[in-house]
Amino acid sequence: MRKHLLFIFALLFTACSSLPQAEVAGNVDLNNLQPLPASAASEAVPLRVAVAAVISPKGTVASYAPFLEYLELKLNRPVELVQRRTYLEINNLIERGEVDLAFVCTSAYVEGHDSFGMELLVAPQVNGKTTYNSVLIVPILSKAQDMRDLRGKVFAFTDPISLSGRMYPTYLVHQLNSAPDEYFSRTIFTYSHDEAIRAVASGVADGAAVDSLVYEFALTREPELKDKVRVIHRSPDFGIPPVVISPFTRPQVKAELQTLLLEMVNDPNAREALASIGVDTFVLLDDKSYSSARILLDTISIPGLPNVP
Repeated sequence: MRKHLLFIFALLFTACSSLPQAEVAGNVDLNNLQPLPASAASEAVPLRVAVAAVISPKGTVASYAPFLEYLELKLNRPVELVQRRTYLEINNLIERGEVDLAFVCTSAYVEGHDSFGMELLVAPQVNGKTTYNSVLIVPILSKAQDMRDLRGKVFAFTDPISLSGRMYPTYLVHQLNSAPDEYFSRTIFTYSHDEAIRAVASGVADGAAVDSLVYEFALTREPELKDKVRVIHRSPDFGIPPVVISPFTRPQVKAELQTLLLEMVNDPNAREALASIGVDTFVLLDDKSYSSARILLDTISIPGLPNVP
């Protein structure tokens, strides 16, 4: 009997004694609970905005920063700026759905619309207009009065498919029964309109054709250019370079972006964003607004480039 009692007592002692302690990782205060950190999967997907190289990359970042910050605030999601050297590279991103929103050149829109269904979203209105021109510029001391006086000179093109920066001056040369590689002593590509203006202002080129909106914006930003370059020819009106989306963009995303851009003019907080890119407001345009550009592009064939349109 005594042995049984000792055995039972030993069991009770073992059960009530302290077990080996596990290492404590931290203390939990049940009165101060915090939400768990968001997982990577739940983070907002960035809105990718492409801007064609109408102005140089440095100028694009500076000009578009307030606009992109405004989008980020209103959409409550990160916004990423995407840049490429040429208009066709931007078109390729749009075609593959790798960007959500893009500011493109007029001829790039025509090419993208007709080849893969690039969609108009809105168009900027500048100084009350939704059109722009190609302006032919020369150094201030040049004796040139029109394209005929630039035969045998150095000419600066902007982008290979730029309507104002290559297609229209090529059209003018064709009207003189020639082609650029025969007409000019040398041609160069600057890959942005502001760099073409600087090429003429510095005497690197004897002439260039540039987007009238960029030219006027450049004169506002750098008034000293008025003493270095002058305009000798202005094209007919063309539909203004638009804001576009990929054909893969979801309808609800398209509607959200379109509404946001159209309503910016009514938001006092959007004034800096609009002013930074030189835009009064955004408006709706249809594809017919680009008919004059199509007519011009139909007359031009440039070896090594896709048909535009």
